[in-house]
Amino acid sequence: MSEHPRLHSIPGGRDDRQQDLRTPPEPLWREVLGEQLRTLRQDRSETLVETARRAGISPQYLSEVERGRKEPSSEMIAALAGSLGTTLGELTGQVADQLRARRRMALLRRPAPRSATGPTLMALAA
Repeated sequence: MSEHPRLHSIPGGRDDRQQDLRTPPEPLWREVLGEQLRTLRQDRSETLVETARRAGISPQYLSEVERGRKEPSSEMIAALAGSLGTTLGELTGQVADQLRARRRMALLRRPAPRSATGPTLMALAA
């Protein structure tokens, strides 16, 4: 399937073929947001129906947001934050903290680059 002539992939995006295969792709913001919303809801021992009702959305939509399938508007995120007893700013900060922590972990797990002057290369040259 070819791309539309006016559409192109975003450099550094998930489909970027030049991605370093040693580093897993960063999660999307909506995925981490969904995980954070689910954690907040479960910490309150609430069902999807209860939280969705207070936020003014359907439980099905909330489920898709929690699974990172939907990209909610800022108004929707604010409504969900309020229904979970937090603010948009606090929720955004939690998501940003989670993204930074995952980035640090990915960088720590990445294997060190091989040295061109290491003993392996010298042994091959001999």
